[in-house]
Amino acid sequence: MEIITKILSIDDLRQIANAMFGNLVKAVVDIDKELIAIDAELHSDLEALLIKEGSSHKNLWGINLYPEIEGDDFIEFDSMINIRPSQGNIIRGVSDEAICQKIVKIVYKWVRE
Repeated sequence: MEIITKILSIDDLRQIANAMFGNLVKAVVDIDKELIAIDAELHSDLEALLIKEGSSHKNLWGINLYPEIEGDDFIEFDSMINIRPSQGNIIRGVSDEAICQKIVKIVYKWVRE
């Protein structure tokens, strides 16, 4: 489990995926601080790590990264931590398109070919 502090390549993500789930890397994105925590069995563990480091729960969104897939399906917006009726998000995905766009921007800030 770690908070990304340097740019990761797709090959880096492949190695992380192979060590845990085989085809995916769980991640939690802080849309305010533009941070990503990766490499845990549960999104909630990554969420706890970011909160411990000063992130606010309302800014944290769970995603999955698929290093073998290119395009829109590289990022999957699916996590139990995303269910937040108090913020108007009642699904495991992310219903606010502006938040989705922020997440995508942050992911590509830290993950590159």
